[in-house]
Amino acid sequence: MSQSANYTGVRVTDAVTYFRHRGEMRGTVHVVRTRTPDRLRWRAAVGAVNQVAAVLTGKDRMRVEEPVRELILDLPDRDLRREVVLDARRVGVDLDRGEVLKRFTVGDLGRLSFLTGTDVGTVRRYVSLSDDFFAPIDTAGVAVVGRALADQHRRRAHKLLLSIPDPDSGEPVTRHHAFIAERAEQDAELSRRWTALTRALLG
Repeated sequence: MSQSANYTGVRVTDAVTYFRHRGEMRGTVHVVRTRTPDRLRWRAAVGAVNQVAAVLTGKDRMRVEEPVRELILDLPDRDLRREVVLDARRVGVDLDRGEVLKRFTVGDLGRLSFLTGTDVGTVRRYVSLSDDFFAPIDTAGVAVVGRALADQHRRRAHKLLLSIPDPDSGEPVTRHHAFIAERAEQDAELSRRWTALTRALLG
């Protein structure tokens, strides 16, 4: 298989895997640049290329990261463009220089956090935030953290609810069950709050 091949009949994810295993990084970039973007396999293939870029440094990283960034900026699908940027940020690659996601300051984040009932201190555990009220934030990084926290609380709430009897089962509800149900609702509420913050950042 050559870099100039048409790849007809070869899944984009398989083609990227082929070049990745051979250490041919230019081949992985060529594959995603020559395929029609979609929200499933193509997005996954770009994610695999970004994973490669994340462990590279210097000019080697630039040769992979910059062509992909240019490709993403030209995507007509706004939602796909956003999700690819977030996928990349999740593995430590920054494809956005303010062209894709909205720009916010630390002050903006504080306001949105207050309005959604979330804690900026929790965000600081995972994303570096300046003490300067007017300093820009890493929007993609904060959004990735917000989504992860929302998902964590959602899964915890679901797990807790599965551990107590179904209200329609007729089984007596103990004080312990009521306590667990209350904890589940708290987690569900936190999930909704982090989801609200993330949506506010992503527009």
